[in-house]
Amino acid sequence: MAILANKKVAILGDRDGIPGPAIEACVATADGAEVVFSTTECFV
Repeated sequence: MAILANKKVAILGDRDGIPGPAIEACVATADGAEVVFSTTECFV
């Protein structure tokens, strides 16, 4: 994914939606993207 190439990524997942680790797994496939923060929160 060229849009994430050589970028730092902060991930905020949702407990009832898409959790942080799932998004992190997708970002890991992008060349050069670095996950600097990943969490799953409950937004009410």
